[in-house]
Amino acid sequence: MSNEILWFIFIAVDLSLSVVAFFIWGKYGVYVMVATGTIICNLQVMKTVKMFGLVATLGNVVYASIFFNTDILSEVYGKKEARKAVWMGFYALVAATVAMQFAVRFKPDTSDIIQPHLEAIFNFMPRVVFASLTAYLVSQHHDIWAFHLWKKVTQGRWLWLRNNLSTMVSQLIDTSVFTFLAFWGVFSSSVFWQIFITTYLFKWIIAALDTPFLYLARWVYHRREKTD
Repeated sequence: MSNEILWFIFIAVDLSLSVVAFFIWGKYGVYVMVATGTIICNLQVMKTVKMFGLVATLGNVVYASIFFNTDILSEVYGKKEARKAVWMGFYALVAATVAMQFAVRFKPDTSDIIQPHLEAIFNFMPRVVFASLTAYLVSQHHDIWAFHLWKKVTQGRWLWLRNNLSTMVSQLIDTSVFTFLAFWGVFSSSVFWQIFITTYLFKWIIAALDTPFLYLARWVYHRREKTD
């Protein structure tokens, strides 16, 4: 299976997992998806792949879904719950990073075969995490602010518009901050700019594709309210 096909399948699966978590546990399910997403995307982003003829990092799908999850919270619960999820994600990533910095410093037994791989991933992780957390906090707070701005401007109509306008601008902010802090000087100039372009472009595509899932999440919420 090609990377491109697998990418589209991954988008559908990842967004569906968020909707299912929301259906089962409500806002607490969304909190879980934000927290796990911040950890997973910072591991996946260290892997580069080629899609559509360009070099890209793998963490784009899961990271973009964090914006999807905070948009769910913004839409049905308001700013306070969305910001709470952002800080939960922040704490989850910091806690995971600290725990793994201890893990790689334990002396492995002679039977161990994992230590070199853990070191390769987690010794580079602090730089990625610093870049990610900086970009994450700036872009997520902008996204929540912009989402509610457009909701006010449109008087609560056109969910698709506020979802896409807020997320696409926030993703540009996020991509600019993250790629320069995480990858400037790590990759050659040509690979760096490919990563920059594909990171934003792919997140932009995911933001457009997640719109039907956001409508589905809102429908799930109203159905739960009627049932309760």
